[in-house]
Amino acid sequence: MRLCAFCETALDAKPLIHIAKEVSLLSERAGVHEKGTFNIQNLLDSTRKSENFDKTGAIAVFIGVARGETLEGEKVEKLTMQAYEEKANEVLTKICSDLNKKQGIVDVQIHHLLGEFNVGEDLVYVSVAGSHRNEVFSVLREAVERYKSEAPVFKKEKVINAKGEPAEYWVSEKEQKL
Repeated sequence: MRLCAFCETALDAKPLIHIAKEVSLLSERAGVHEKGTFNIQNLLDSTRKSENFDKTGAIAVFIGVARGETLEGEKVEKLTMQAYEEKANEVLTKICSDLNKKQGIVDVQIHHLLGEFNVGEDLVYVSVAGSHRNEVFSVLREAVERYKSEAPVFKKEKVINAKGEPAEYWVSEKEQKL
């Protein structure tokens, strides 16, 4: 029996099923997910299954959460996260692929959640596994900065404004007004 080098499944007469498994495994490494379909345990499990995990001496994880206050001090009631999903998956995968090539890095993953979130709920998970903490910490910071600036993920804040009135806006819309 011949096994796929990528996912170690048996290659059989159903190539479309095999291709779907490969795509699924790629989405385990990076992408956007509806809230409730991916969590921190999924991230850690996937990291531990990465190729060359035996070379890992450190794993650093960043968890972005819904903040209860805007930069201007308004009270946040809820957040809605949306994305241009196809492009976001492509960008997040590319960031992980680029950073995974750095010296001492074993695995890089970025997973952004989509949907409606209460204050304190997880929004994004970024993990970096590598040989030593120095490489891991610097790559983790770069991964966070890159996904924030490159991935087409959009945030709408539902707030109580300075007058005590409810308001909502896409964060990029408000930034343009400042």
